[in-house]
Amino acid sequence: MAMLSSDPLVVGRVIGDVVDYFSPSVKMTVSYNSNKKVYNGHELFPSSVTIKPKVEVHGGDLRSFFTLVMTDPDVPGPSDPYLKEHLHWIVTDIPGTTDNTFGMEVVKYEMPRPNIGIHRFVFLLFKQKGRQTVIPPASKDHFNTRKFAEANDLGLPVTAVFFNAQRETAARRR
Repeated sequence: MAMLSSDPLVVGRVIGDVVDYFSPSVKMTVSYNSNKKVYNGHELFPSSVTIKPKVEVHGGDLRSFFTLVMTDPDVPGPSDPYLKEHLHWIVTDIPGTTDNTFGMEVVKYEMPRPNIGIHRFVFLLFKQKGRQTVIPPASKDHFNTRKFAEANDLGLPVTAVFFNAQRETAARRR
């Protein structure tokens, strides 16, 4: 299968840095404050993403369960991300065709606080083999999405979306 260079996940190096190439099979909507939708590569201010977003799963069914992972692969900074990844959030057991409030928050949401440069914040949705099969990692630091997926038998993601954020300075606030 040919990789589409126009795929924003390829262009944004989410595919490569965080996960291997996959074909999305489920749709997901991520929105902050009920109106700020997340689109691949768009910038959001850290002050607008302090409270966990609503994540809706479309196209699964009620017999399937999903795990949502939010990770930052650019820690401490994108030019030398030697601490990558930093885990921001995990919700498991989300039934298909519902949203994250129906799942189990196993790692509490941590708001993005990028210090150096522009960071990518990636939401990945994985299909679980069964319920209550996902074990959260011991630490949020040095997280590895690929290893986490492998350890929990999740396979490749079924969809993903990411936004960019950088530290807000007084001068940039509107």
